[in-house]
Amino acid sequence: MKFKLTHVILASFILSGLFIWNCAEPDTTKALKSKSEFYFKMESVEKGRFLIKKLGCNDCHTGGYLQSKGNIPENKWLTGDTIGWRGPLGTSYGLNLRLLFDNLKEEEWVEMAKTLTSKPPMPHTIINAMNNEDLKAVYWFIRYLGPNGKPAPAFEPHS
Repeated sequence: MKFKLTHVILASFILSGLFIWNCAEPDTTKALKSKSEFYFKMESVEKGRFLIKKLGCNDCHTGGYLQSKGNIPENKWLTGDTIGWRGPLGTSYGLNLRLLFDNLKEEEWVEMAKTLTSKPPMPHTIINAMNNEDLKAVYWFIRYLGPNGKPAPAFEPHS
């Protein structure tokens, strides 16, 4: 009898814990500092990875990506580039998105993306037109990668 009561109590404890865990929602307003905290966001992380590839973000925001035909490990993605893109306004550089996103909350990114204006070759109109779900997926993928690298050089206007 005692053995069965122990099992009932243990099972009740486990089921209560699972119920509470399933009801909990992650706090999307704080910075996530460990990979385990992304458990609830993995679907968004995977979608974000897909969008980053399809939108060509690495072309400008990952040093050496174009030259290596995309053969750069994911842990080096989106860390900015020191090779500038010379255009009619001056020379611009692909920002280190991982450092930028480390200090942004999800809702700040969505608001920023909807009103973003940038210098060539950044296709900000594509970012402006993205739906909130896709923008959030991009956000969670970049946050999943975590901060890394140094800031890219600042824009250099023509003299």
